[in-house]
Amino acid sequence: MPESEDTVWLTQEAFDKLTQELEYLKGEGRTVIANKIADARSEGDLSENGGYHAAREEQGQAEARIRQLEQMLRNAEVGEAPSSSDEVVPGSKVTVCYFDDPSDTDTFLLGSRQVMGLDDSVDISVYSPQSPLGGAILGHSKGESTEYKAPNGKTIKVTILDVEPFEE
Repeated sequence: MPESEDTVWLTQEAFDKLTQELEYLKGEGRTVIANKIADARSEGDLSENGGYHAAREEQGQAEARIRQLEQMLRNAEVGEAPSSSDEVVPGSKVTVCYFDDPSDTDTFLLGSRQVMGLDDSVDISVYSPQSPLGGAILGHSKGESTEYKAPNGKTIKVTILDVEPFEE
């Protein structure tokens, strides 16, 4: 598959985990929600039935997640997690400084929170390879500087201070 802006880089482990989640949501997950809706519907008046409305909301969220997972897996490019390379690749934990100012640094993960299987308890910023910053540093190595255009139109210079594989 040719690489495009829609390409989602996944390790085999992440791909398998997302595939498993999708299979659950499309099978057992849908059945569980359908049963909740049926149970709530049997209680009578739907206009004031909080359980029914909550189950329908849960159904909508599950269907949205199914569409998101299908899109990610359809555009997935499965590869190995980064090793101890100094090159910035998806899955790298990267530290940069802005405008050659060592006191103005940022450490973040290059990837996708959902793809990496991160939940809200993991306290690290995440930039996608398609973001202006992510696209600018992708493929560069520790010690290199590059520039990107911020959404406000300003050019921002970043220097890559450190690159390491991300481990939760």
